[in-house]
Amino acid sequence: MSPVFRFAPSPNGTLHLGHAFSALLNFDLARASGGRFLLRVEDIDPVRCRPEFEAAIYQDLVWLGIAWETPVRRQSEHMAEYRRAVERLSSLGLVYPSFESRAEITRMVAEREAHGTWPRDPDGAPFYPGDAKLLPAAERARRIESGEPYALRLDMEAALARAGALSWTEFGEGSGGETGRIAARPQAWGDLILARKETPTSYHLSVAIDDALQGVTEVVRGQDLFHATSVHRLLQQLLELPVPDYRHHRLIRDAAGHKLSKSTGATGLRELRAAGADPADIRARIGLP
Repeated sequence: MSPVFRFAPSPNGTLHLGHAFSALLNFDLARASGGRFLLRVEDIDPVRCRPEFEAAIYQDLVWLGIAWETPVRRQSEHMAEYRRAVERLSSLGLVYPSFESRAEITRMVAEREAHGTWPRDPDGAPFYPGDAKLLPAAERARRIESGEPYALRLDMEAALARAGALSWTEFGEGSGGETGRIAARPQAWGDLILARKETPTSYHLSVAIDDALQGVTEVVRGQDLFHATSVHRLLQQLLELPVPDYRHHRLIRDAAGHKLSKSTGATGLRELRAAGADPADIRARIGLP
């Protein structure tokens, strides 16, 4: 079977050199191995994701010399699949609704941290501090039916008990240089959110499902997502999904050593192109032949 690679940007801004590195690396690996290269648009956020950014992604990739199979999978067109996954996890007793607002959670965490430490996930977000898991089923149903906002959380303790020990094969390296067979530690993420009332999925859930449905065999992405792989392995196990191999690559950083980011205004490929750069210049800047 031919290996299947993918590049999966979010259309919430324009592509920068970090995106170019990941896209070109996936494309080059697919060509070198006689594999397939897929493009996926991760547009589950209807507020930040915009059509003009999606169009710009296609333009930048074509300019870089990247070709992909069609049709492109757009996550916003597959919400029903994500809902079914949440329903399946719920039927296994692994999901519960929480009703606190973000502001309430921030306050609760601050109160706990005032008296000591409170756990945080690898991205720095605090663990859920509430006790919604203890609410009676009738109370949960009443609050949902009344129209109250809610988030659907994975009961990590129950999920770990069902899944058992997990691992994945790492062909790149993690943020600490990890490679080879990696033991997954999804417990480091606490009772994370799988979906919300207004959005039937999350990054972690949709990525795990999409990679399986698209037949992705090689997940090549930045080291900043190394720890998230533990969550993806857990969801793959719970939903009986195939497990790809993983390769986490180095991050492209600015002169100060910070990871390039849309949120911090990293120079886009469009601006570099307008300034006279060509695809060969881009490859040279990011260290690709």
